[in-house]
Amino acid sequence: MSLDWPPELERTPLRDRKRRSSFRVSLGQTTEELTIEIDRLDPDEWRASTGSGGAHTKANGLPKYSANPDDPGFVLRWSKDGEQFAVACDRYSSLRDNVRTVYLWVHETRMRGQRPVVTGGADFAAARLPAGDVDVGTDIPPHQILDVPRDADDATVRSAARDLAKETHPDAGGDREAFQRVQSAKEAMLDG
Repeated sequence: MSLDWPPELERTPLRDRKRRSSFRVSLGQTTEELTIEIDRLDPDEWRASTGSGGAHTKANGLPKYSANPDDPGFVLRWSKDGEQFAVACDRYSSLRDNVRTVYLWVHETRMRGQRPVVTGGADFAAARLPAGDVDVGTDIPPHQILDVPRDADDATVRSAARDLAKETHPDAGGDREAFQRVQSAKEAMLDG
């Protein structure tokens, strides 16, 4: 099973993923707490996505305690009142830490909504996905896609693109759109 990563959200390059040891909770406990937290949002529907599959995934997409996929990324999607939302994390090298980070973000954001303050937008505006007809990724500058300085030399651009191509190439389990964004960013930077 492949991870259903929202194409409008950037992935963390493998070399930049961190080990996290301060979470003193199991993957099983985290998924239980996340289930309770998302149910408190009262969504129209929700689902999770990991790189796990089969016997390592629950019906709602959450990983079972035994899940240990090659891609530790985690995505939580939900809809409410016709709007689509997604929160994703692949910053850490373990699935448990990415799921825990998503849980904490949802919990903290939901709790903010219970504070007697007024804001300019919905509590979960940061998680709102663009409409389906929006061409995502086109307004991200090429240097940000490649994670290089704006004035990077050609060798740096080629090296970054080569590393990202290894992660995003469809033949290696990557996403075709992400791979194409990398290639387009490389060409744009090399063409000046």
